[in-house]
Amino acid sequence: MKVTGEFGVVGQSGEKQCTGCKRNLPVSEFARDKNRSDGLQVRCRGCVAEYSAAHYRRRREAMGLTVREKVDVPAGHKLCRTCGAVKPHSEWHRNATASDGLATRCKACRAIQEREGHLKRHYGLTEAERDQLIAEQGGVCCICLAAPAAHVDHCHETGRVRGVLCFSCNAALGQFKDRPDAIRRAAAYVEGIAWKPTLVAPGVYQLPS
Repeated sequence: MKVTGEFGVVGQSGEKQCTGCKRNLPVSEFARDKNRSDGLQVRCRGCVAEYSAAHYRRRREAMGLTVREKVDVPAGHKLCRTCGAVKPHSEWHRNATASDGLATRCKACRAIQEREGHLKRHYGLTEAERDQLIAEQGGVCCICLAAPAAHVDHCHETGRVRGVLCFSCNAALGQFKDRPDAIRRAAAYVEGIAWKPTLVAPGVYQLPS
């Protein structure tokens, strides 16, 4: 094989000099380029890959986007682009439409996304806004003032968020159907006040006001 130019095929050795790393490499290390006299690119595959990676990084950074680093992923594992962790396939939900049969996010990231979506759809809150409510309550339920605040409470008629309650207090409000009159009578009952109805007519009782 003869020389075809300054960086063409070297002698009869079947090698070519790369314009990037300046090494003489086998022609198999160069991709095809029909526009070149020798039919090969002037840079070896390794140099082309490095240039492409650097160009990708510069372009993403210029656009203010996250630069995705190349990660070695062992067999039976997958990289989660959300958290950046490499996890075994058991940590992923199935997705029959995906090329690898797995979801795009790991189970943990998907759970976080679903929680965030639930808060936004039902209460119009972000996680940061909910956490701010909890902080303003001192981290505890704003009814019992003891148990950790965990469940967002809202008015079912207006949708207005009232606070963050513990599981028990949130369930109790639901059982009382948000009726202040029933809640007041329950409080009086617990405090030892006997709420006995007064018979005003046959079969008709009057409750204390």
